[in-house]
Amino acid sequence: MSGAAGEPSGELSFEQALRQLEERVQKLESGDLSLDDALRHFEEGVALVRQCHERLDAADARIVTLSRSADGAPQERASQDRNLE
Repeated sequence: MSGAAGEPSGELSFEQALRQLEERVQKLESGDLSLDDALRHFEEGVALVRQCHERLDAADARIVTLSRSADGAPQERASQDRNLE
C-alpha cells in the first residue's frame, strides 16, 4: 500500500491511487489528525495527485497515438466533440 517513509507505492493503478487520495482527503477534512499526521497525509496526497496526473497523461498520449490515421496525422474529432467547442 504505502512505500518507504509513508509515501504511496509507485505501482498503484489509477483507481487505487485515486481511492487512497480520497481516503487522505476525508481524513484531512475530518479535522481529527494531529499536525504531524495532517502534514504526512497532505504530502502523501500530493504524491498521489502527481501519480494520477502521470497516469492520465499517459492514457491521453496513448489515445492520441491510437487515434492517428495510417499516415500518422491526427484524425478529425467526432462530430459530438465539435459541439463542445
